[in-house]
Amino acid sequence: MASIFPSRRVRRTPFSPGVEAAGMKVCTVYNRMILPSVFASQEEDYRHLKTHVQVWDVACERQVAVQGRDARKLLDLISPRDLDGMAADQCYYMPAIDRDGGMLNDPVLVKLAEDHYWISVADSDYLHYVLGIADALALDVRVWEPDVSPLAVQGPKADELMARVFGEEAKSIRFFRYKRLAFQDTAFVVARSGYSKQGGFEIYVEGSQYGMPLWDALFAAGADLEVRAGCPSTMERVEGGLLSYGNDMTRENTPFECGLGKFVNSPRDYIGKAGLMARSEPKQQIRPVEISGEIPPITAPWPLMADGKQVGQVTTATWSPDFATNVSIAMVARSHWDAGTVLEVETPLGMRRAEVKPGFWI
Repeated sequence: MASIFPSRRVRRTPFSPGVEAAGMKVCTVYNRMILPSVFASQEEDYRHLKTHVQVWDVACERQVAVQGRDARKLLDLISPRDLDGMAADQCYYMPAIDRDGGMLNDPVLVKLAEDHYWISVADSDYLHYVLGIADALALDVRVWEPDVSPLAVQGPKADELMARVFGEEAKSIRFFRYKRLAFQDTAFVVARSGYSKQGGFEIYVEGSQYGMPLWDALFAAGADLEVRAGCPSTMERVEGGLLSYGNDMTRENTPFECGLGKFVNSPRDYIGKAGLMARSEPKQQIRPVEISGEIPPITAPWPLMADGKQVGQVTTATWSPDFATNVSIAMVARSHWDAGTVLEVETPLGMRRAEVKPGFWI
């Protein structure tokens, strides 16, 4: 089996020694960093996530730090979401768009202070876009990638594990809010968030030197909770309708096509507003689609067909052990996106029956 050639262009993370010792079998590259993909097996990792608690190395969720007198001015220019109501301890899901309304990223914005924010980005060079805007307008702001590496704790037992390491205060953190909680001689931003529907936290580890001490502390505290190293589960995320930038949505799509229209509410004249508003009535939109029969792993979009014409594409598809069916995320034309619509999907193994569902599975 081929392996990734060592290079500074593909970076290890502060948690890589722990991940490797835990038996990572498959990984991918995300924001030029290693992202674990499989430990035991896809199905065993999925079942463990839903039953116990996992620690995920998601350091690849890099931060774009924005700090200075014009920090809020810059964010108002690039955000279609109204930031006026953002509390001091809050995280906001924030679609990021270009001047035509196309999705550049779907980050989480973390407010550290009135003049200091982290934009926690998906897989793209969004740092360069933000830096370009700041430089072009000569804004009084610093834009950079800080030494901040998220570590996620996900699963039904996440609250108990976090309380053992950070204290009972961890349990009081509300969804998409954060607290600064002490660890050794420092404190981390700890948010109730994460890329699963099982509940949990993301710890923004500021300082690479704390990576393995925190990793080891979580595993030592969670032995009786059956804690394991884990990673985002495609099976679980598709069941829950969690979108993946670069897979389920790209720059070709708008927030409205991705079902993110509720996050487009800024009253300001942000970059891309005119282009986005011109595309506010989508001709296609993300839908959950059930696929019958055997399917292979998906490495490129599969055409969705109706009466011999393409009416969309499946972007992610996988077997769901809990629902005993193939679940998928698809971009479907308005003419065929109603729940119950029966289509066909063209897979490398042949045509398969597909049905638009009324909602994601969980």
